Amino acid sequence: MATNNILFVTSEAYPLIKTGGLADVAGGLPTALKEQHQDVRIIMPAYREAMRKAEKLGFASFNMEGLPETARLLEGRLPNTTVKIYLVDSPAHFDRPGGPYSDPDNHDWADNAERFAIFARTAIAVATNKAGLDWQPDIVHCNDWQSGLVPALLAQYPKRPATIFTIHNLAYQGHFDSSHFKNLNLPPYLRGIDGLEFHGGLSFIKGGLIFADMINTVSPTYAAEIRTHHFGHGLDGLLNHRADRLVGILNGVDYKAWNPANDPLLKHHFDAHNLEGKENNKRQLQKKFSLPQQSESPLLGLVGRLVEQKGIDLVLSIVPQLVQNNVQLVVLGSGHKRFQAELLQASKDYPGHIAVHVGFDESMAHQIEAGADMFLMPSRFEPCGLNQIYSLRYGTVPIVRNTGGLADTVIDAREENIEQKTATGFKFEQASHEELWRATERALSIYRDKPKVWRQIITTGMKQDFSWEQSAKHYLDLYHLALAKIRH
Repeated sequence: MATNNILFVTSEAYPLIKTGGLADVAGGLPTALKEQHQDVRIIMPAYREAMRKAEKLGFASFNMEGLPETARLLEGRLPNTTVKIYLVDSPAHFDRPGGPYSDPDNHDWADNAERFAIFARTAIAVATNKAGLDWQPDIVHCNDWQSGLVPALLAQYPKRPATIFTIHNLAYQGHFDSSHFKNLNLPPYLRGIDGLEFHGGLSFIKGGLIFADMINTVSPTYAAEIRTHHFGHGLDGLLNHRADRLVGILNGVDYKAWNPANDPLLKHHFDAHNLEGKENNKRQLQKKFSLPQQSESPLLGLVGRLVEQKGIDLVLSIVPQLVQNNVQLVVLGSGHKRFQAELLQASKDYPGHIAVHVGFDESMAHQIEAGADMFLMPSRFEPCGLNQIYSLRYGTVPIVRNTGGLADTVIDAREENIEQKTATGFKFEQASHEELWRATERALSIYRDKPKVWRQIITTGMKQDFSWEQSAKHYLDLYHLALAKIRH
């Protein structure tokens, strides 16, 4: 495919700032597109943390058309890459403590609508070559509700770039009070049910869903699920109406950062041909969390947000059975205070079996992936999921609910799949205590009674390829489709 100019619009990007999977995508996909000889540039808000971490940061543009004089554009590089990044520097909106979307007390910023409207209008100045950069994209790739206004506002330009809108999690929609129609000075065509109106308010995500030339989400199964009432969060009707523009592309992972053969965060390296290092990592993980260093005790890992979506209540419900079966569980994450408290209490009640670290630690996440025998992801919904993909590469057999990207990346260890040597993990259907335990019990049975089969499941998983190189090729095809839409 020919070289395209691509503006990648995102509210977060790893390693500049991260709250979830969007940051991993924004750090990995543009880099992979750059390696496919595309001129891709990232634009995101100039959060305080992002400005500290961006490389070679300097001024790029002042006095952009349609924006207040206080808004500037800074230019730098995404760390450890050749990808150019533009930071929207509006200090009143972005230079503050806390996270990208919420304050230090974890409450949404009261001015989020205004913050991401400024962000969107700056992206449009770049997209229409009115930012003084002497560069214009052929494609504007927007991500989640924070960039939803971009396709909506670009629609009024007759000679505009093609637009892509990627849904990373439809549960987050950027819903605001209807007064923001006037406060944000939005054009009249965005009013009403055919515009951004949603249940009497204003929905930023609708801007992407209605006006983008092509829509995608981060796994084929999730693309089908969000067209149903159960997963559509009130937008399934609109998504079915635009079904001919909707595709699913599985997220990739960065195997430079996630490779047990040379992971700098591990003391013991290993690969599919030599798993001795994995056994050493297990002992080290047990020691780190003050668990008995017993090689025969199955060790389960869980890294993620401690919220209902991730099925943490289901994990808590099987703790007694894990303990009865001499299973160890290590949990790393933060989330709802109730789940944090219940997990910490379980670690006190069963100190030889349950270990919990509340918070996030990148090094610890890698160590859990490398040291655990199995990985729990009983999500009620999961647009893509990355930890199950990391787990596959690290020989840590995933136990997952058959939903979204989990369904697309894990092959269940049914008898026929074991015989064909294609099995990579264990799946269950319903989000229930009983089904999660049955899947876990199946895994424990093979782990303990069929070591050769277990080894085959591990090595098959480690050989799977979910690299960004593969995903980038699918995105190039999607860009081609979007360009075709605006040319006809």
